[in-house]
Parts: sequence; structure tokens; C-alpha cells
Amino acid sequence: MSHAPLPNPRDPAADADALDPEAMRQPLGNAWYCVGRSAAFAGGGRASAKTLRAVELNGEQMVVGRDAEGALFALRDRCPHRGMALSRGRFDGEALTCPFHGWRFGTDGRCRDVPTLSASDAADFSRIAVQRFPVRESAGFVWVNPYLGPPGLADVPALPALDFEAAGACVVELEVEASFDLTTLSLVDPGHVAFVHDSWWFRPSKALREKVKHFAPTPHGFTMTSHATTTSSPVYRLLGGAPAVEIEFRLPGVRLERIAAGAKRVANYTYATPMSHNRTMLTNALYWNMPALNLLKPIARPLMRQFLTQDQQVLQHAQKGLDRKPTMVLFGQGDLPSQWYFRLKREALQAARETRAFHNPLEPQILRWRS
Repeated sequence: MSHAPLPNPRDPAADADALDPEAMRQPLGNAWYCVGRSAAFAGGGRASAKTLRAVELNGEQMVVGRDAEGALFALRDRCPHRGMALSRGRFDGEALTCPFHGWRFGTDGRCRDVPTLSASDAADFSRIAVQRFPVRESAGFVWVNPYLGPPGLADVPALPALDFEAAGACVVELEVEASFDLTTLSLVDPGHVAFVHDSWWFRPSKALREKVKHFAPTPHGFTMTSHATTTSSPVYRLLGGAPAVEIEFRLPGVRLERIAAGAKRVANYTYATPMSHNRTMLTNALYWNMPALNLLKPIARPLMRQFLTQDQQVLQHAQKGLDRKPTMVLFGQGDLPSQWYFRLKREALQAARETRAFHNPLEPQILRWRS
């Protein structure tokens, strides 16, 4: 079977006419981003300031919490009066009270009270509101969409979900001082694994071997289609037999690895969340449907953190190099998934600009690389 052909380079001049180049340097504005575990956002019953959580998402300061009924809300973390962070104030399950002058805002963002007004004041505070953001729950996490533009078609990537009932989960979060794009590329880059994640428990064999994998386009992304893997890894031995593995990448920065061996299921999901310029949160969540694996959580967590820390360290060093000279040379079939990421991102931006549906520009392909 012949090697899959490399795509022809795009004409930068033609692209510049259709899309602001600066937009390609930013995370997608209209998309769902992970802002923390669902359990971290307490709520229901009597509430307090502890149920509020300050979140930084793509440069936007937000306050996220649950009301007395357990419903999530996400607001801009700024009182419109003097700019005070509402996350620093009190929350009674129905309204947030600014700690500066006592202004109260409902979880819908509407101002409910300005206690410093006198009886002679004719001001109507009912028109004052704090920006509210869409918020959802899925796969045990809270997701926020920071988009503030026109409604358009709202053709955004779907939230990650589990296709089995999890008996347990292990989650590690790590802040990376690197751009969202650079961090997201690590989720689709197969070439770095042999050099960055060289651990006895993950990669017992140190020899580079040629990999041949089938890729297919999926909504807002692409999938390395299901294939049988070896049982050489200690992680795979826990499942018994030769498990089948499928890995999906989905905009804006989501990697979904699904592992199945008979009725046994494991899902290894990784999410990239832009916090600010050159600061990204990496969240790694491991789920399983075998209750016996809960006994291994004390071991799994430090191993997952070690794995994620390896990514963190190399990405931070790479970011320093890109800060000095912000260019990349993507070369060979192992770098094609990285090129696909930029093509998908460009299409998402152009579709939004033209107020049309997203059309995946990728085609099924076989890739070969050594790892």
C-alpha cells in the first residue's frame, strides 16, 4: 500500500482575503471549554461564597456556581458599579452580593437591589445587568461558551460524553505556560510520544516502530479509527486480551481515547482550555466501568500527573522558542494531524464569518510514522 499523499500548501494571499490572520492565532470564540469538575461547583440547599468559583477563560474573568436548586450559572466576574469581583462577595443561593457596595445580582445577571439608594433616588437599576454565559455539564465536567458575538448558526462542536456508565474516574489538572494552539497540537501529535513520554509503565519498549493508522473525518474533527493494539503496555494488561482503541480529536481542543476489551471500557479524555495569552489548562480524565479498578486510583493519579507534567515541561520550553521566532515547520505524515487542526480551525472561523454550517474539509487517509 502506497504512502498517503501530502496536501498541497495553501496560498496565504488567498486566505488573507477571506479571513483575518489574527483570528487564526486566537482560540475559537464560539465553542465549549472545560472549566472544572462538576463536583467542584457545590450547590443546592444553603449556599455561601464557597459555592462560587472564579474562572479565567480566554482572558475573560467569570464567576461560576450553582443556585439553591443546583442549576449552574456563569457570569462575568465584575460588578458594573466599580469593577469589583463578584466572586469575592456573598451568595445566598439566589443572588450574588458585591462586597464593595452591596449591589445584588440574580443568577440571570439582572441587578436586584442597590441598597445605597435613598428614597429620593429615581434611578431604575432593573436595566443593569452582568453578562451571562452559556454553561453545561457533561462527562462529569462543567463547560462554558465565552462567545459574545451575533447568534449565527450556532454550529459548535458537541460536548464530550461517555458511552458507558463509569464505575470510577481519576482527574488531573495542570496549568501550562504555553499558547492554546501549541498545547492543543500536543493532543494530535504522535511523534512526541517516544521522546517525551518515555516511561516504564507507558512505553516499555524503547525501539521506534513504524505505525500505520487509518484516519477518518468526524463532526468538527477526525478519528484514528478503531484498531487492535498490543498488550505490551501494563495499562492495557489490566483489561486482558488485546483491547481495541479509537482516538478522536474534536475542536476546539478535545482528545477522546476510547478503549474496549469485551465488556470492559476505559476512556482517557484530555481537554485544553485557554486561560489567557500563553496560559492553558490541561485536564486529563480517566474513566472506567470496572469497580475493581477503583483500588488503583492512588497509583493512577501520580502516574497521570507524571505523564501530564512531561507535556507541561516540554510545551513551556517550546513556547519560549516560538516566542523568539513564531514559526513552525510541519513536516512528514506524522505532522499531518497538526496541519489538519489548523484546517479545521480555519473552516470553523470561515463558516462563522459566512454564517453557514461547518463543512469538514478532511478526507479519509492512511498515515505512516515512526514512534
